[in-house]
Amino acid sequence: MPSTVSVKQFAILVGMLLPFAAQAQSSKSFVGTVVALRVKSAAVEVKPDSGDAVVGQLTTDTIAQKIAPGEKDLKKAEAIEVTDLAKGDRVLVSLEPDSTRIRRIVVMSAKDISNRNDADRLDWQKRGVAGVVSAKSGNRITVKNKTLTGEVQTTIAVNDGTAIKRYAPDSVKFADAQPGKLADIGIGDQVRARGEKSADGLTMTAQDIVFGTFLIEAGAIAAIDPIAMEMKVKELGTNKLLTVKLTADSQLKQMFAMPPGMPPGGGMPGRGPGGAPGGPPTGFDINQMIEHIPAVKLEDLKPGATVVITSTKGAKSSEITAIMVLSNADMLIQMAAAMKAAGRGAGAPGMGGGGMNGGDLNGLMGLGIGGMNQ
Repeated sequence: MPSTVSVKQFAILVGMLLPFAAQAQSSKSFVGTVVALRVKSAAVEVKPDSGDAVVGQLTTDTIAQKIAPGEKDLKKAEAIEVTDLAKGDRVLVSLEPDSTRIRRIVVMSAKDISNRNDADRLDWQKRGVAGVVSAKSGNRITVKNKTLTGEVQTTIAVNDGTAIKRYAPDSVKFADAQPGKLADIGIGDQVRARGEKSADGLTMTAQDIVFGTFLIEAGAIAAIDPIAMEMKVKELGTNKLLTVKLTADSQLKQMFAMPPGMPPGGGMPGRGPGGAPGGPPTGFDINQMIEHIPAVKLEDLKPGATVVITSTKGAKSSEITAIMVLSNADMLIQMAAAMKAAGRGAGAPGMGGGGMNGGDLNGLMGLGIGGMNQ
């Protein structure tokens, strides 16, 4: 789920420029991303959202325009120089008939998109709430969110103006969530909502909702295949081998190793290469703690390391596509076991699979670890 503070807005939406395609007056138009600029030959290489890369020729007659991310009125495009193009820009390209010469190119700059995403991520952090659905009544959803000191419950009101999206099976990206309906949201689903909160923060009128059915798995890395971008993980409790597929959007994080003898929950929140450890304040949300753990690369993970993995529910029970992989996760597992022993780790249906304590992941589910990757 977009982790509590890892709230990436509905990132660079693939097809963000598609509404413009219908307005383009050319026999061939497509939307894509600039992958290379060929200065000497005055050409630009664009990877369409579907199909092979196209090399378009820029000419003195090429019309180059820029438009703000999210803007849908092509009349608001402003003239720019073709030299303002940059790698990573999203573009609508219109070619001359039966030619690779570019008649018109409309640009949403990668920098503007990034700035907008950053602003949106902060807005989700400020006006957002996340949790596991514990009840539904009419147009209201009740979600529970675990903190290190207890449980917080929020009631979310949905109206006709609420945009609802759903993670698809085996999906990783928050940005790729598809349109959904209130009726599709079930007890045990994870939800992230953004909107107007009450003064006490316990109720919200939702502007946006993203939800999904997520799994939490735990085990030890048995093998890593960097070429195939896969890991074999031996599940805790069952010793069953699970294939964990990784994508460019999977988050890999490595927790700071807990010193011997340190009680569960008394460890550092995390540290990656070059990262510094630091303890979370009392009541700090578990997902906020995880968000502050620096990212690592696949080569930083080692066989034998204990991992906690979040994913959407996929087509095969023996294969999952990782949203997030937390390595050196012994502290989390010990915290989960301690919470469960204290009676605070009752899990929510639909959030986990086999593993801990002979196939029971209620302890990890009780921690309230989010699955969304923003």
